[in-house]
Amino acid sequence: MRSENGNLHLEIQTSRKSPVGIIRTTQWDKDLKKYIHTQHGRISGCSINQLKLLQAAFREEVVPGNAPEAFHILRSREYGASQAILNLAKETGLDKMLYSRTEPWVDCVLAMIVGRIVYQGSKLSLCNRWENTALWELCGVEGKPVVEKHCYAPLDRLLSRQKAIQKKLAKKHLTSGSMLLYDITSSYFEGEYESSELVTFGYNRDGKKGHEQVVIGLITTEEGCPVGCEVFKGNTSDSTTVMGKIDEARRQYGLEKFIFVGDRGMVTQGRFEEIREHENINSISALTHAQLNELLKRNVVQPELFDEKSTVEIIDPEDGALRYCLCKNPVTRQREHDTRLRLVQLVETGMEEIAGYKKKTTVEKLGARVGKLLAKYKVGKFVTWSIEAEAGEIKSCNHKIKWRIDQHKIEAEEQLDGCYIIRTDVGHGRMDTDSVVDAYKSLGNVERAFRNLKTVQLEMRPMYHKTDDRIRAHVFLCMLSYYVQWHLMKRLQPLFEGDGVGSDRRWSFELVIETLRQRVRHTVSCQDITFERNGEPTPAQQTIIDLLAQSI
Repeated sequence: MRSENGNLHLEIQTSRKSPVGIIRTTQWDKDLKKYIHTQHGRISGCSINQLKLLQAAFREEVVPGNAPEAFHILRSREYGASQAILNLAKETGLDKMLYSRTEPWVDCVLAMIVGRIVYQGSKLSLCNRWENTALWELCGVEGKPVVEKHCYAPLDRLLSRQKAIQKKLAKKHLTSGSMLLYDITSSYFEGEYESSELVTFGYNRDGKKGHEQVVIGLITTEEGCPVGCEVFKGNTSDSTTVMGKIDEARRQYGLEKFIFVGDRGMVTQGRFEEIREHENINSISALTHAQLNELLKRNVVQPELFDEKSTVEIIDPEDGALRYCLCKNPVTRQREHDTRLRLVQLVETGMEEIAGYKKKTTVEKLGARVGKLLAKYKVGKFVTWSIEAEAGEIKSCNHKIKWRIDQHKIEAEEQLDGCYIIRTDVGHGRMDTDSVVDAYKSLGNVERAFRNLKTVQLEMRPMYHKTDDRIRAHVFLCMLSYYVQWHLMKRLQPLFEGDGVGSDRRWSFELVIETLRQRVRHTVSCQDITFERNGEPTPAQQTIIDLLAQSI
């Protein structure tokens, strides 16, 4: 038999009590001027004659019973994706971050981390895949894994190690003066969680109403590499978590100097002032619409300064350490214009319907209908209206409502469509204007992390755990899975950059995983001898494997 890498053969070793067959590939290395041997597996538990029979088969010599028919594939299991991603996780040093020594619970956690990338689903479903994947075997678990022993117990150990692991992640990826990106999201639950203090009703960032939830905070590097997460009660507001993260970065991660980057809902005016009280800690955030209008009233900025092609920087006249970077996004500008136009048209239609109401009613009921309409579409500031009737009078409502759309207010509002201001107290010598803007835009990396965590790529939800500690452990496990996925995507960047565009585009994260999953491990029998044989990688699989093996 031959492989792309050279001659595949069986070497018999008889120096031990029982003979062992070593499956190897031998290839001549022109540069090193010597033969390179690669081991693919071993066969034990066979007699010397049985091994010689297999050796003859590897040499493509005649095997009793006719060569092709003498070999039987008993089963095939997924091997390629599990093996490649497990190797990647270990190459990043994640296994040593979990625990410095090799212990069974560490291997089980690695199996769950890799399994979430390759298969998603619950811990029980991953255990039930043991006959169809080599993942558990690669992680040292022989036979069928038990969910309590191989998933839940290791998950509890993982939670107890969370602070230590996050400290190691921060030490590896953050240095003094680094930028910390921070954002939060919510994840909703279905069912009863009476024993949980975390799961409760609150503002859902995904628009899922009527469900209890938890709030999840995530810290990443500027490039979006996750280094820490925390689970909060479902009714936790964004800004209340900020100072805890600042303290965590200082005390647990040992960062004396850093730049905290958060969105406008995170770094409120109050939080901004609190952060400024800490020496060597700066922040970058955006102003709210109300704060932007306040600067306009103070004449610190003017609408004409906002430009789509360049960023204008203004220094606060009352505080020379405050810098305002004026930006304008053309895509957002068009979207806000179109949204306002649509809402105003809906209000016009609704007002005409109310004004044309023919039945008798009270002024209060008529006014309530108008108020409900304006509250629904949130453009009441553009509508001037009145009802010509005395309170409580019941008569025909014809011509009782007078209303109009204030176009001057709309035009004034349109001047700020797509406009936003980034505020920072980072010195200009440390970061120029464009760097500040890029830093704020890098929050998109955190949003990308949340999308990966919450969608089909990692499927953080639905959460099947009912206790708070298990919920925390599950979220942390998902974060570690994203840590491995983040490294995977970085190493596969050449593959994606060299891909086609439009209809010629081929590669995606899902296709990469599916391509690797097509490489299987066969259980083969020959003359009552059973052994494992890994399928040779296809050219596409080998390309992915080689890219994942390269350090970045």
